[in-house]
Amino acid sequence: MQPETENTSTGPMPAGKTLSDEDTLLRVRGLQKVYQTDAGPIEAVRDLTFDLGRGELACLVGPSGSGKTTLLKCIAGLMNVTSGEVILDGQEVTGPPKRMAVVFQEYGRSLFPWLRVDSNVELPLKNAGIDKAQRRELVQEALEAVGLDHVPRSYPWQLSGGMQQRVAIARAIAYQPEVLLMDEPFAAVDAQTRADLEDLIRSVWKKLGVTILFVTHDIDESVYLGQRVIMLSSSPTVIQDDIDIDLPAERTQLETRSAPRFTELRHHVYEQIQAAKQGFRPDGD
Repeated sequence: MQPETENTSTGPMPAGKTLSDEDTLLRVRGLQKVYQTDAGPIEAVRDLTFDLGRGELACLVGPSGSGKTTLLKCIAGLMNVTSGEVILDGQEVTGPPKRMAVVFQEYGRSLFPWLRVDSNVELPLKNAGIDKAQRRELVQEALEAVGLDHVPRSYPWQLSGGMQQRVAIARAIAYQPEVLLMDEPFAAVDAQTRADLEDLIRSVWKKLGVTILFVTHDIDESVYLGQRVIMLSSSPTVIQDDIDIDLPAERTQLETRSAPRFTELRHHVYEQIQAAKQGFRPDGD
């Protein structure tokens, strides 16, 4: 792609973890996004490089305004990058890939209120030309995976906020994506529902083996959910830090969050986010 403006960085930016070709499903290389405005160009994302492994669950955190959603839209092919590239399974992403699904924060606006739950989940499968028998099977499996197989004929407006978000997740996983991108999907639900949905995501991830990039502003959530936490700097964004979460594979809300190691990891992520808010940048700017 042709850059929209010249990259003004003075040298290589800090990178996140990179993996071998055989272990990598998604590569982000030198991604930069500059918005052209009446006041002049605004560099939102400066230079991001990291890899996601096959079947990995990684969380992305950063200060408000650090470009998390912009980055996600670029990875999903919903927004053109200024420079750099996103590569999914060896192919450059130049538009929304067929094997990638996105779950947004505003689940209520992403569901069609005049369609029943099963029809909402089925819609992208129908648009993809999948035959009716297979669609029915995929919808049933997805609803079972998120615990909604008892309400397939309900309308979204008849469900709680947490259940509506489960419908949105079911619709994404019914499509059988290789990569699931999630943009602060639990920000609008209460604390108890949020905890239930966090456990749901880990359950679905383990069952399906899908690669997940989960964007959140909640530090505790990032440590609880992820195998890894990628921390962004303040805008213009670079990688602030990229750490492995060495907690047990089996996690529970009560035991995991009370473990000393959870507290240590949470402190480290919080410390890095605070440093980013105060203007510290690993690139020295």
